[in-house]
Amino acid sequence: MASGTVLFKLFLLFSISSLTQGKVIDLTKDNFDEVVNGEKFALVEFYAPWCGHCKQLAPTYEQLGEAYTQSSDVIIAKVDADGDRDLGSRFDVKGFPTIKYFPKGSTTPEEYNGGRDINDFIKFIEEKTGVRGRVPVIPSAVADLDESNFDKIVKNPDNNVLVEFFAPWCGHCKNLAPVYEKVGEAFKNEPNCVIAKVDADAHSALGQKYGVSGYPTLKFFSKTNKDGEEYSSGRDEQSFVDFMNEKCGTKRTPGGGLNEQAGRINAFDGFAVEFMKNKDGRDNVYNNAKSAVDKQDDQKMATYYVKVMERVQSKGDSFIQTETSRLERLLEGQISAGKKDQFIMRKNVLSQFAKGMESKEEL
Repeated sequence: MASGTVLFKLFLLFSISSLTQGKVIDLTKDNFDEVVNGEKFALVEFYAPWCGHCKQLAPTYEQLGEAYTQSSDVIIAKVDADGDRDLGSRFDVKGFPTIKYFPKGSTTPEEYNGGRDINDFIKFIEEKTGVRGRVPVIPSAVADLDESNFDKIVKNPDNNVLVEFFAPWCGHCKNLAPVYEKVGEAFKNEPNCVIAKVDADAHSALGQKYGVSGYPTLKFFSKTNKDGEEYSSGRDEQSFVDFMNEKCGTKRTPGGGLNEQAGRINAFDGFAVEFMKNKDGRDNVYNNAKSAVDKQDDQKMATYYVKVMERVQSKGDSFIQTETSRLERLLEGQISAGKKDQFIMRKNVLSQFAKGMESKEEL
């Protein structure tokens, strides 16, 4: 019996030790007191999953957890105080997110009223504990502009550029930052569709030149309009992506993928459907498609339509499903962003041949 008790205690200690080696620790009423027990400094966010401000804070708070992963003296944790209301009530949480810090040697919290930028949190924790967090350097997909490179990137006639004019102290800019970074990620594989930003507080001449009177100000510089036009659409990722797709002629989705239109050519979609529907007329459709390749802006994808027709002629109609399945398997694996784009576009083209097969079956 004693042996069982010892094993249980060892298991409990191991579980707590493992838990506190994570990035941001998830706390509940079952483990809160074991983790936040006065042995370490603890910063705890009380949040609700539906809270917009909590969602905005989440990427920064995860980064903060990453900064203290190797610390043996600092805990970065969070509590779903909507799902675990007893804990929220216990610590007098009346709004979300509420952040409290627990000094080492105490289980009585104090309110955190500092800024919510990663540097604000790290400065606060360092002042309280003497421990400096290690913030990983994450490459940004948003181009940093200043006087030395602004014209080179923005005035380039090959580039469509969305520029955020921001100030580091601006609260709205801080809230926009994680969303804007996602937009940069979505377009990082579009060489002529650039997401950029400029610190217009530090580089005030650029802000004055383009009439910036508040932060953040967003302006779009197309290939043909280098004076810039105001961006006045929504400030969520989908709105930015929709705007850039319209202006750049791209087919991106939030997250950086491609939509179902990517790679397709309207006239060749017609060829694909007709080719699969009319087995007796395939040679004629194939010849018409092949002769039209040189007239297309995207000759590479036009050629792919023709190659699919050749494969169907040699391997049969089953090639469409077999090749679609093969591409789906490849897309599930670890592949480069360029290959992923290529395979999605090919899969989109194949879907039009499949559409022709369905039409033939209906007849």
